[in-house]
Amino acid sequence: MADITPIPPTPGAPMGAEPMKKSTGKVQPKKETVRINLPPKPSAAPTIKLPTLPPGGPTGASSGAPLQKAAPLAAAAPRAAAAPVTQSRPAPAPRAATTDAPTISAFDKILAIAACIAALAAVGTTVWMMMLLNTALSQ
Repeated sequence: MADITPIPPTPGAPMGAEPMKKSTGKVQPKKETVRINLPPKPSAAPTIKLPTLPPGGPTGASSGAPLQKAAPLAAAAPRAAAAPVTQSRPAPAPRAATTDAPTISAFDKILAIAACIAALAAVGTTVWMMMLLNTALSQ
C-alpha cells in the first residue's frame, strides 16, 4: 500500500469543530476566604545533646592515655595589652589500635547462607523458564 500524505490546510479555512465555550445559565458564587489562627512557630528547634563516646570508642576499651583538659582561662598568664594573643590547643590523645574484630553470630551466618541459596534458586528458575520459553517458541 502506498502511504497517503496528509493535505496541508488552506490558510483561513476552519480547522474542524470549534471548542464549545463554557456558558451555563447559573452564576458561580464566589468562594470565601477562611483564615485559621495557628500557634506561633518556635524561634529555634530545641537542642538535643548527645552523649560523648568514651576515649576507646564505642567498645569501651581504654586508649591508655588520660584525657587532657584545657586549663581554665582564669589560670592563664596575664597578657600585655599590645602583645598578640595566641591560644594553644592541647594535642589530641593518640588512640591505640583496637585488635578486636567484630564477630558474626551463628544466626547471621545462617541468614547469609539462606540468602545465597535463595538468590541461586532465583537465577536457576529464571534460566529454566527462559529455556522452556525458547523450546516452546521454536516448536
